[in-house]
Amino acid sequence: MSTNLEALPFSGDPVDDATAERLAVALRCVTVSREEGAVSGAEPDSAAAPASLDTEFRRLGAHLEQSFPRVHAELELESFGHSRLYTWRGTDDTRTAALLLAHQDVVPADDLGSWTHPPFAGVVDEEFIWGRGAIDDKSRVLAILEAAEATLAAGLRPRHTVYLAFGHDEEVFGDTGAVQMADRLRARGVRADLLLDEGGVITDGIVQDVRVPVATIMVGEKGYATVRLSVTDSGGHSSMPGRQTAIGRLARAVSRIQDNPMPLRITPVVTDMLARLRPHLPAAKRRLLGFAGAAAPMVARILAATPQTESLVRSTTAPTVIRGGVKANVLPQQAEALINFRILPGDTVESVLAHCRRTVRDPRVSIELVGMSAEPSPAPTPGPQFDLIAELTRQVAPEAAVTTGLVPGATDSRHYDDLAATRCNFAPIQLTATDLERIHGNDERLSRVNYARLIEFNRRLFSALS
Repeated sequence: MSTNLEALPFSGDPVDDATAERLAVALRCVTVSREEGAVSGAEPDSAAAPASLDTEFRRLGAHLEQSFPRVHAELELESFGHSRLYTWRGTDDTRTAALLLAHQDVVPADDLGSWTHPPFAGVVDEEFIWGRGAIDDKSRVLAILEAAEATLAAGLRPRHTVYLAFGHDEEVFGDTGAVQMADRLRARGVRADLLLDEGGVITDGIVQDVRVPVATIMVGEKGYATVRLSVTDSGGHSSMPGRQTAIGRLARAVSRIQDNPMPLRITPVVTDMLARLRPHLPAAKRRLLGFAGAAAPMVARILAATPQTESLVRSTTAPTVIRGGVKANVLPQQAEALINFRILPGDTVESVLAHCRRTVRDPRVSIELVGMSAEPSPAPTPGPQFDLIAELTRQVAPEAAVTTGLVPGATDSRHYDDLAATRCNFAPIQLTATDLERIHGNDERLSRVNYARLIEFNRRLFSALS
């Protein structure tokens, strides 16, 4: 792999109108993923109805092919449903340099009256590109293709083969997109030096006591499980209740689980993350981290003090849905609750279930897994190509402190974990706490400067691989 990196810093100039518009057109394609059984609206400003979803993905595919003619002339393209797997043959195609992931689908947009611009209007102004998918994750699809097109125009070709895998169902766990593409690569015996996907970003004003932006290159992700608690009772009239109704029993079980979270624990990834941030912390905290082994319980308690950092030191517990009862004067016969867990490496889906049963201690409460579940990354550590991504990050964001971390949610990367020596979940876009709330929230948008930085990062990556 080439180490002749372009040392000149990123100019900081925003993207031009034509580049911004290409992303905006992609945002106007209503490629909304919904879990099976969810209600879909038919209007473009709410979500794509199932009958029109194929049309929206086809519109997006046609737009990509028209916008990036060199990519589609020189790279091999395979389709898996609406997922797109590109093969960019290297001059020596006996080895795979990189596997770049991104996804074309987006989550629905609700509370439409709270959006500054309609979520699928793809509005471009002097500073921002607005719309659902501007951050998560169409900007990365388009940025990778913009960078590939520019690399081809410059007459460059990677030394070793590069794959671009753009899923169509990441927001609903990737079963028909990423899973199928990963299986195809696995069958070919692909083993990449680098896997790069969404996850970490550059945050500004988020990490307590760190006064510079923090670029968190995630090296793995937490697991995922949803546990259903359910209670069945005989019901009856509310004027003659027993000692506890189904809802009361369920509420007590939910309360026990929420009030007794899984234990705090410092993992090797967090130790590495703190060591990299230590030079940017105040003297007192630097001294504390100098005794990281002995001070681990105290460090864990400090990190657990805020939701943003608690996820780093425990498997988190989030009651999200509760159902039961039909009428105020009728005792409920059934009640259920859903509790979502994001699982820290070292814990497992089975240990989460065991924790729930041990904590509830009520044989009349049924406890079971529902929906998709995934184990956490088995042993997340910075791989051999981490330094390449860190160096490229410093080139496009020289003021940022670069560190490691864990993706708190689920990404398509988990389906490819065994296909690369180094895994990095990262995009060099700089976001504030308010910006982070826009992801899956209202007024999702990406600044023109951030989009330019994202394209330049990918262009420099391709140059480094050439």
